[in-house]
Amino acid sequence: MLGTILLIILILLLLGALPAWPYSRSWGYAPTGGLGLILIIVLILLLLGRI
Repeated sequence: MLGTILLIILILLLLGALPAWPYSRSWGYAPTGGLGLILIIVLILLLLGRI
């Protein structure tokens, strides 16, 4: 149950970090890349049964 909630929150954060506004386009994909890495780690932990 906790893993599912964590996964949903991380997906929402990943979508929110996309550079959609003009002032954030200069940031590149760094915020999305960091959250994507965390999402991949959580997915691996879920598949291994650690969470």
